[in-house]
Amino acid sequence: MTPPPGAAIARVLTAKGAVQDPAWHHALLAVDRDAFVPETVWADCEGDGTYRPYPRTDPDVQRWMRQDVSLVTQVDDGSVMDAGGRPSSSLSQPSLVVRMLQELDAADGQTVLEIGTGSGYNTALLCERLGDANVTSVEVDPGVAWQAARALEALGYKPTLIIGDGAAGAPGATPFDHLISTVAVREIPSAWIEQTRPGGRIVTPWAPGPGFASSSLLRMVVGANGEAHGRLVGDAAFMVLRDHRPAAVSARSLVDEDDPAARTGSTRTNPRWVADRHPGWQVVLGHLVPGLGYASYEAAEDHASAAGEATVYVVDRDGSGSWALGEYEPGPGPYETRTRGPRDLWAEVAAARTVWERAGRPGRDRLGLTVHPDGRQEVWLDTPDQVLAV
Repeated sequence: MTPPPGAAIARVLTAKGAVQDPAWHHALLAVDRDAFVPETVWADCEGDGTYRPYPRTDPDVQRWMRQDVSLVTQVDDGSVMDAGGRPSSSLSQPSLVVRMLQELDAADGQTVLEIGTGSGYNTALLCERLGDANVTSVEVDPGVAWQAARALEALGYKPTLIIGDGAAGAPGATPFDHLISTVAVREIPSAWIEQTRPGGRIVTPWAPGPGFASSSLLRMVVGANGEAHGRLVGDAAFMVLRDHRPAAVSARSLVDEDDPAARTGSTRTNPRWVADRHPGWQVVLGHLVPGLGYASYEAAEDHASAAGEATVYVVDRDGSGSWALGEYEPGPGPYETRTRGPRDLWAEVAAARTVWERAGRPGRDRLGLTVHPDGRQEVWLDTPDQVLAV
């Protein structure tokens, strides 16, 4: 007997315990993921931050296609042919795809709006599970959308495909039962809430602050009053919606230590706090200090007298021109600083740290988000009435 088209990847995911819903297991078995792998895949095999193209026939690519890993299918918005530095589209990690679909908790006959068609694989799974007529997908990149449409058509799937800004959703369409996004956002677009029926779910990666390693998976329920509430339910490392991307500049390039307008001073804020990888702290810091980016430069190893010291830059990547540096030395401080611009970034970091510590240093699993009808976003602890704010 010939195995189902998606049997290979389904076997990998079931062995890991990633598939719990029989309906989505059936969809996985029915959809051939390989059909959505383009002729060229991009990878940083040298580990130098540069993505280079590899043909689909490359032995490494063939091996990756059988593993629970993502495959980068475009870099730098398709502007380069030989090498690039920023992935801009991908075939997502299968276990994460399934996790998000299961979090959506969609039922037979319900409609779903997908933000980010990408390769089309997630779209195909939605079509297999819910039916073509119930799936609408939006993709901002015409080239990516065209390739996805070809792959979907070849397998017989005919969802509604829209080329447009994902933040706007599907203007003019009837509200959907649920919405799922395969791109991360810094703020939940109001259009998403408006286009989801009360009681419907929004599942999306959420990245409140640029400069941090990963986004979190957010599952929200839309209320009848135009609000939406939800919890953070895990990791979800996705590319960011193009309109929500931080500026493609390094923290170093934004800091001029010799700027005559910069102010010299000191702070009790530990400069190393910005690099603390605690998932709960990352969420609170990113939310309460919007636009924050940072870079840390350790003292040279051959400088024994400077052991443990570092210079830490913090910058506002949203355009105010504010930056600060802190000279860290082991000990309680104070730490020497240089600052520039209208925002006191070290004070903002300290205020966010105080909020998080007073809340008991909560993990990400205790945090949630409310989006109000006016667009305000509030992070809360355990329940929506316990807002974390400065």
